Amino acid sequence: MDGRRQSDGRDSRPGAGSEDGMPDDHGKGNETTPPVTSPPLPGPQEPETRSREPATESGPKRRRFVTWALQVLAALAVVWLLAAYVILPALWRHYEHQPALESAPKTTRTAQGIPGDPLNVGLIGTEDELVQAMIGSGWDAAAPVTVKSSLRIANSVLRDRPYADAPVSSLFVFGRKQDLAFEKPVGANASRRHHVRFWNSRELGRGGVPLWIGAVTFDRSVGLSHRTGQITHHIGPDIDTERDGLFADLVNGGWLSELYQVTGVGATILGRNGGGDAYYTDGELSIGVLATVEARGQTPHRLENPVAVQVKEQLWSAIRPLLQSLPGQ
Repeated sequence: MDGRRQSDGRDSRPGAGSEDGMPDDHGKGNETTPPVTSPPLPGPQEPETRSREPATESGPKRRRFVTWALQVLAALAVVWLLAAYVILPALWRHYEHQPALESAPKTTRTAQGIPGDPLNVGLIGTEDELVQAMIGSGWDAAAPVTVKSSLRIANSVLRDRPYADAPVSSLFVFGRKQDLAFEKPVGANASRRHHVRFWNSRELGRGGVPLWIGAVTFDRSVGLSHRTGQITHHIGPDIDTERDGLFADLVNGGWLSELYQVTGVGATILGRNGGGDAYYTDGELSIGVLATVEARGQTPHRLENPVAVQVKEQLWSAIRPLLQSLPGQ
């Protein structure tokens, strides 16, 4: 058998081709045998890997938008702070009609040193002229604070009886309490009234005639101070109405020869006085020159405010009705 293989010249291994390249009985010639693929194993299989879309940019875009929005808000806050506390107050400050008042106090003080009612009125004249003008305009001089007057005001409130010259509590300017005080009762007792305090200052006057700088407010009820717990009158928040009402009385009675304004406490929306009562104001201090006997009964000469202040007055006239509509007015 061995000899036959050798004589035939063929490879006897399975799949080996013949000399002429033809396959033998056990093979396919020179063809490559396909690889055998093993069957898939049982159990969970890894998902087929596919080509993916590029990662979305919504995350970075959102972060950029938030950063931009915060920067805009910060810029707006800076602009508002500059406008509200630097630019507009500087534009609205004016003392062209009476420069001495630029360094004057802007609010009263309580006995404890707490800022009290804003100074919002002033009258230039002698004491006699002031008293005559106030009494002639329908205001009563307030009685001094004594034990007797304090009992009378308590009786007026509790028994609902009038007390036209009820005393007013002491507030302080120039380190002293008021020099004069006046009031106009409203209703049947002393709990509701218009009242004004005045302090004499020759230094702030004109031509040697003193200025009586004052604070006028409306007492709307009697209660406890929000700051000290003491018994006190609570004021109404719209102090500009009181300022304008006082000057309307003086003008109607012919007691003024000249009328103008300077900056007082400044435009304020969320003010608080010494008793913790809220107030709002355009911040102007109105000043009247008391007329001489010969000039009484005439229409006073009104001096104009600067244009910037007139613009502020227009803005305030739009805001004021909203403030007046708030609860507790």
